[in-house]
Amino acid sequence: MSEWKRSLDAAGIRDPGLRKDYGGQRDLVARGRSTSYLAARLLLPRRLLPHAVAATAVMHHGDNLLDTGPKPQRVAAWASWEQEVRKALDTGTSDDPLIRALLHTTAEHPRLRGTVEEYLSTATTDLEFTGFATEADYQAYVDAYSLPAFMLVGSLLGPEADDGRFRAACRTLMEGSQRLDFVNDLAEDLPEGRLGIPAETLARFSVTVEDLAAGRQSAGVRELVRDQVEAARVCLRTAAGLPALGEGPGGVLLDAVVRIELLTADAASARGARLSRGSASPPVAGTLRVLLGARRKARERRGGASDT
Repeated sequence: MSEWKRSLDAAGIRDPGLRKDYGGQRDLVARGRSTSYLAARLLLPRRLLPHAVAATAVMHHGDNLLDTGPKPQRVAAWASWEQEVRKALDTGTSDDPLIRALLHTTAEHPRLRGTVEEYLSTATTDLEFTGFATEADYQAYVDAYSLPAFMLVGSLLGPEADDGRFRAACRTLMEGSQRLDFVNDLAEDLPEGRLGIPAETLARFSVTVEDLAAGRQSAGVRELVRDQVEAARVCLRTAAGLPALGEGPGGVLLDAVVRIELLTADAASARGARLSRGSASPPVAGTLRVLLGARRKARERRGGASDT
């Protein structure tokens, strides 16, 4: 029996049609977010893996709708999707395999419904995003989009009852992770007119959008990149030290996520001003060391059990 089938069994997903629905989402996530899927498969309890996959598939599908095509097309596609998901949450039925998997996961983890509704209410923030004037604008974006999107999965990984500390730790993680994404994805975002570094920060280093678009490797651009990567590192290191982030069944996975993000920050720092020509990736060997070390920790936490 495959590891995936064992995970479906452990999650109590027995209906053949529903197993097929979840399998389709597993394929989607494994293709689109391969590193994330590998980490989840290695580090999550089997009973949680299908549900985390379904939540990740919702986030991945939403990202595609919000980011792909001309704005009118994106607006229409998102509105249709949001209406379909909300109707399914109210009726408990859907013809869409992704939404059917989401409905089952929401039934098994009721706290997820509120997270989904928050995400649907705020995700259009990304449709309007073209850049930030100030740091405060960036922080508002994290609150309105980055955190609610992450919590689709994050709410499944934390403690059953959260007094607010876990969400706050996730917010710190996302503040650092999103900032790292924005500086690391300069080469991808600039041609699309989406710059995630605030204009006031560019001005502080006497850097213009044209400097970045032209790939200039001036002292100002180098200092700008160094500043943004270091600001991301501060948040990521803070998140790693927050006990609440390690609570719950996904604690080991979240710790590995932070460690891999820090490896990415190191790679971005080494690339420096050249990020405007192409992004940096964490070293494969270092990533594997993080995952294997986390796998040992996960097994120790579960007392050697492999099916819980």
